[in-house]
Amino acid sequence: MNKLYLVIPCFNEEEVLGETAKQLKKKMNMLIQSGRISSDSRIVFVNDGSKDGTWTLIEQLHASDALFAGIHLARNRGHQHALLAGLMQVKAHADAVISLDADLQDDIDAIDAFVARHDEGFDIVYGVRRMREKDSWFKRTTAQSFYKLMRLMGAELVYNHADYRLMSRRALEGLAEFGETNLFLRGIVPLIGYPSAVVEYERNERFAGESKYPLKKMLSFALEGITSFSIKPIRMITTLGFLIFAVSLVMLGYFLSLHFAGRTVPGWTTIAISVWAIGGLQLLGIGVIGEYIGKTYLETKARPKFIVERMIGVGSWRDGSGEYADSQLM
Repeated sequence: MNKLYLVIPCFNEEEVLGETAKQLKKKMNMLIQSGRISSDSRIVFVNDGSKDGTWTLIEQLHASDALFAGIHLARNRGHQHALLAGLMQVKAHADAVISLDADLQDDIDAIDAFVARHDEGFDIVYGVRRMREKDSWFKRTTAQSFYKLMRLMGAELVYNHADYRLMSRRALEGLAEFGETNLFLRGIVPLIGYPSAVVEYERNERFAGESKYPLKKMLSFALEGITSFSIKPIRMITTLGFLIFAVSLVMLGYFLSLHFAGRTVPGWTTIAISVWAIGGLQLLGIGVIGEYIGKTYLETKARPKFIVERMIGVGSWRDGSGEYADSQLM
């Protein structure tokens, strides 16, 4: 039987953690009792520098049942880094790991299908939303546009897949080989290349609390994905620059012909439009190039992606041992 670990990043999830733990415990115990996974399996909550009582609740859950484990990051690093921290800390202890959110929007009944597909020999199993009827028109439209834009930019994304996925130990070892600081796991995981499958599911409404991805963070996340996996925006600016240069040559010939024909009429409209258009294009180009330079700057610093301050229950079995107090960096 395979040891299955669930990795759940948590940031200020005090309101939902109790119900999440209850439902996940029921699901894991059912899988254990049916003999589909080992009794050494774990539910691992990754506390991403929460300001509320999230870590205290995780400690209480571990004290009540060794099925629960916890990883406490030294500071808030964001969802992608917290998720990577959990995956990297448990990869040596698990045969397979499923990552999911703490808000119960990911259908936990799909875990059965994840396990079944893994048993069939797939190293990576993607959770893909079947439909987006519960989303608002704006969120549905922007999400679909994002996936189409990423594909246009050359990124190998799985359509309608977020971070609900299963990865085998071999796939996690492959993931560990990717050293970039600017993380976009949805784009990195398909690059690993091991056999993969898809499980469709329906996404639920958030159980409680507020979404950790408002519009500002969603736009930032989209920008991170585009600039992390494609240089096409720079190429587009280069192409646009050539087009404008070609147009300028045509206009130069046109204005010279007017000059020699004696029909030159000074006008501020053409000048104003040209100045605003070229100025806007220059600022856009500088911004895009600056984004790439900034990412290169951060990558060259080679700062740790996360610092683990404390771990409880990771790699330990039902006796409840296995607390780690020393900080770990990656």
